[in-house]
Amino acid sequence: MHRFFVDKENIQDNKITIIGEDVKHIKNVLRLIEGDIVSLCDKQGTDYVAEICDLSKEKVICNILETKVSDTEPPIEVILYQGIPKSTKMDLIVQKSTELGVAKIIPVITDRTVVKIQDRKKEEKKLERWHKIAEEAAKQSKRSIIPEVCQILTFEEVLETLSRDEFIIVPYENEEIMGIKEVLKDKSYKKVNIIIGPEGGFEDKEIKLLKAIGAKIVSLGPRILRTETAGFITSAIVLYELGDLGVI
Repeated sequence: MHRFFVDKENIQDNKITIIGEDVKHIKNVLRLIEGDIVSLCDKQGTDYVAEICDLSKEKVICNILETKVSDTEPPIEVILYQGIPKSTKMDLIVQKSTELGVAKIIPVITDRTVVKIQDRKKEEKKLERWHKIAEEAAKQSKRSIIPEVCQILTFEEVLETLSRDEFIIVPYENEEIMGIKEVLKDKSYKKVNIIIGPEGGFEDKEIKLLKAIGAKIVSLGPRILRTETAGFITSAIVLYELGDLGVI
């Protein structure tokens, strides 16, 4: 069953109106017709099974057949702060993090970040692209929300944002004492912030600043992971230990 996201205000009188790019996709790509059944979600945790009853150039109208609370979101909020990598690697990070169940993705510029986005228009264009990738991944993985891809932050802005947060995990290749499994022994956390460095990792001074705000510096094991791998590997471990991965 094909799945689409709709805004809450487009759900009225037992009908749902689909607008925007999804209309073209429904009509011209999927070639759905009146009477076909689709899965819809209001981005706020409610799923709908609906029947297409009218198609036009601007909109698709569906009759609601069934309403239910979505059960596809993890019980823990994982927020990924990702050092921006080169090329299109961020596309993969956004896609796979969305599939796993990450709630929010925040691109970060650190000292070793090669990509420096200083043009606001270029930044907005990248954010728009990442949002579309998140939306498509959310549809495919049957998420009930589209993870927010936030404005790009500097490392200093990240420190300020997280200075009062409870639980922060920072994988670091030079950490030799604390493993990630050790810091996840406490199962009571409902929100986890993960900070991943760019290619080349963090500067020593950045790790010291992260420790100063209470971040847990951890090892992911004896092998060095690429930046585009480390984020969703860490997210997967957190969601397995504290969330719903592995739960039947």
